[in-house]
Amino acid sequence: MTILPLQEGHAEQLCGWRYEPPYSIYNWPSWDKMKKDGIEFGDPALRAQQYSGVVDVHGRLIGYAQFFPMSGVTRLGLGLHPELCGQGLGSRLARLAALEALRREPLDEIDLEVWTWNQRAIRSYEKAGFRITDQYERIAGDEAMDCYCMVFDSRER
Repeated sequence: MTILPLQEGHAEQLCGWRYEPPYSIYNWPSWDKMKKDGIEFGDPALRAQQYSGVVDVHGRLIGYAQFFPMSGVTRLGLGLHPELCGQGLGSRLARLAALEALRREPLDEIDLEVWTWNQRAIRSYEKAGFRITDQYERIAGDEAMDCYCMVFDSRER
């Protein structure tokens, strides 16, 4: 796996990825809507500042990472191609992103948020060196859901 800048073509591909329920909450809007509304990586400046693509040895897009800057913290957003989920690659992606975040901001704490029901992702993140540090409610669509904050243990390098 290699991290590189998220190109527009990659961003368009991400919008075509479709996860089955209950993971469908992670589906992005259409690429046309993302560009028109300037949502997340549909905004070229935000894409360049915060988003990276993750490719395999053949150069195929297999995931992405968002590096969201906060005060003293880099919050990760991660996504793995739906056809690759459940194959043990999530922990490699999470660890790669955490180490890249530390390379970019060595003094930052590296964290991420995950819905408490997403046990598959939680196991991957724990295997990558993240630990649950907090639980709270977040709004997703029209409902409030419980989520965990997980922090990367930088001693796990």
